[in-house]
Amino acid sequence: MKIIFAGTPEFAASSLDAIIKAGHEVVLVLTQPDRPAGRGMKLQASPVKQRAEAAGIPVYQPEKLRTPESWEAIQAVQADLMVVVAYGIILPQAVLDIPRLGCLNVHASLLPRWRGAAPIHRAIEAGDAETGVCIMQMDAGLDTGPVLSRAALPISAQETTASLHDKLAALGAELLCKTLASPLPEPMAQPAEGITYSHKIGKAESRIDWQKSALEIDRQIRAFNPFPAASFLWGEQLFKVWQAVPVASEQPGVPGEVSRVSAEGLFVTCGNGGLMIQTLQPSNSRRMEIADYLAGHDIPAGTIFS
Repeated sequence: MKIIFAGTPEFAASSLDAIIKAGHEVVLVLTQPDRPAGRGMKLQASPVKQRAEAAGIPVYQPEKLRTPESWEAIQAVQADLMVVVAYGIILPQAVLDIPRLGCLNVHASLLPRWRGAAPIHRAIEAGDAETGVCIMQMDAGLDTGPVLSRAALPISAQETTASLHDKLAALGAELLCKTLASPLPEPMAQPAEGITYSHKIGKAESRIDWQKSALEIDRQIRAFNPFPAASFLWGEQLFKVWQAVPVASEQPGVPGEVSRVSAEGLFVTCGNGGLMIQTLQPSNSRRMEIADYLAGHDIPAGTIFS
């Protein structure tokens, strides 16, 4: 089959690498335009563009796909199939109809759970025991199309979005290659029950509410690692929390109160249970273990974090 590949971030690049290695004929790659990045804010090509150029595959980078003029490059290659992985640009029905066999999407959840933009974050935040990847036939809805294949993956108690992202990227690439083996599997409609939506992650969600249980806060910390990072205020300073462990409350206290301080961690009272913070990052500083932070700063027991 002649395949168009549409994707942008590293998650998508894993799938592009896999289908190239498997010998599929990728005739065109769609990816988002180069964006400013880094300290110098220089234009930077997406991971997918970098892989495509290294493989000698033509790249097309439209800002949107809303006009017939923007569809010409897709129509010109006369592809059998388009594979879409975290592209970040909405495909109108006219584009979905261009390839002879339509468009397949690699989605990082067990559909219909966690349709939408942030399925990895939301699965961890909700405390799901497992997640996975689905290869879906795209339609005009938001991740509503029939599923050709799926693979599940357990979520450990230490999993972060960063670590789960890498596992699901590898699983998605493997499942995609299996699915593209001829003939394609028969698509199966998604169940009508169990539908949830994973709304886009916003920075406003990052602030820790100490009234919540230690288990909920732990899941928030892991779900928002690496972005936007769970945080709290102490005075005027913002602290990001990168690693913590839920523990039983050692003594009565108000939510947000530091009950004990040691090189092992900061023990903070929550609405239910306590949280031992092991790694944090003060604003305008680096990540550090609690022992390293305490070497130059004092956080007395009884301190209350906002």
